[in-house]
Amino acid sequence: MASKREEKREDLKARLIDAARNRIANEGLANLRARDITQDAGCALGGLYTVFSDLSELIIHVNSSTLKALGESLALTEVSRRTPTDRLRNLAQGYLKFAVANRNLWKALFDHYPPEGSLTPQWHLEEHMFLMGVIAEPLAELQPDMSAEDRAIRARTLFGAVHGVISISLEARFVGLPQERLERELDEFVLTIAAGAAAS
Repeated sequence: MASKREEKREDLKARLIDAARNRIANEGLANLRARDITQDAGCALGGLYTVFSDLSELIIHVNSSTLKALGESLALTEVSRRTPTDRLRNLAQGYLKFAVANRNLWKALFDHYPPEGSLTPQWHLEEHMFLMGVIAEPLAELQPDMSAEDRAIRARTLFGAVHGVISISLEARFVGLPQERLERELDEFVLTIAAGAAAS
């Protein structure tokens, strides 16, 4: 059974993560300040450093919660029995919808870099890789003779392509797609990739 001190520490940790998540969601990662977070969480500035080693570690925990939410939004049980092509299409569309609905939290997944000399914890790197496994499942059905290693690389390539199209489009880069065409073009792109995979 957890001691009162541990319970208080866990409560403070949860409040700080919630406060940081809300700040990132509303104002973006670049505007995140420790003083604002602790004020929102109702604790002294030093309280943050009794739970986290630094602001970067707190951001990693926020990103962890974002990845969990992304995973839940992509666990589409209603399409689990559909064709591998349809499952890939649904993954791409689900990823787009999550990015649009959670723009700042989604961007923080890719915009946060640990301070020089610090490494991202292994448990968090593994969380980032969950999506690759989800993509690899339908790819295995489309290309059953592909080795597991090559399939893992292909899943990362496909993710990178879909993420890149969404990212440059939502950032309104000059080569990005207009929002009203993004969903359709993304769907056509995944269809093309899946057809090529099945044909090969």
